[in-house]
Amino acid sequence: MDIKLPYFDMILDAIARNDRPTIDAFGTHVHWGYWADPKQADGSIADFAIAAQRLSECVYEAAQIQDGDRVLDAGCGFGGTTACLNERYHDLRITGLNIDQRQLDRAATLVTPAHNNTIDWVCANACELPFEGHSFDRILAVECIFHFPSREQFLREVKRVLKPGGTLALSDFTLQPITVPLFKFLSLFSNGSVERLYGDVGSTDFTIPAYERLAKTIGLAIETNRDITCNTLPTYPILKQICRQFELTEAESVAAGQELVSTFGLVRYVVLSFRTLTV
Repeated sequence: MDIKLPYFDMILDAIARNDRPTIDAFGTHVHWGYWADPKQADGSIADFAIAAQRLSECVYEAAQIQDGDRVLDAGCGFGGTTACLNERYHDLRITGLNIDQRQLDRAATLVTPAHNNTIDWVCANACELPFEGHSFDRILAVECIFHFPSREQFLREVKRVLKPGGTLALSDFTLQPITVPLFKFLSLFSNGSVERLYGDVGSTDFTIPAYERLAKTIGLAIETNRDITCNTLPTYPILKQICRQFELTEAESVAAGQELVSTFGLVRYVVLSFRTLTV
């Protein structure tokens, strides 16, 4: 199965045209940025690129990776998070997994194993992981789980392939429970602009309590629940700036809408970590 997402089509097309702003912003990491102090964000693409790397760090630090671990970077994109792990740790066995071979091809050109690490790239569905049970110490999913066919099926696969006591860390957009009815109502009048930009983003009503219930059912325990919404807000001016550059009016409107609901706390950006219960 090879699923292509519209915004990756646009990014890859811009990279092929050697568009420097796009390459600098999204040529390695394709996700939001993290600023420890959002007031220090200067609005530049260079600053955003650093912040995007920091967001990867937030996720893999929540996984408590150690030298020698076997790590799965699910939904690895262009390999930005894998590259960070490769630079920071030693003796890792890293597998970058993505359903779009084009992303893996770019990742393979950007990341060269170092520090006695090994890196493999696998094209597969994150909800049908092609690995034996108890294969990994740590699994990461940086800002991608909403693209997977099912959060529940992914977490079940994570439980299967993680070693007892192993850790999953991810970042995701979640709704406040009180806002779920509002978003369901508004979805009835949606013109499809989000889908035209991001493709199928799955359930739009996922909440922290939903994650808690799902984890308990599957046999995972939530260890980290970190709301970093405010730390990600400087991402939106960069998104709108790039959209204006390419005259992507609809995409700019989507970014403005995302900024609005995030600023008012209706949608939260969270980092979660889960540990498999030992048996």
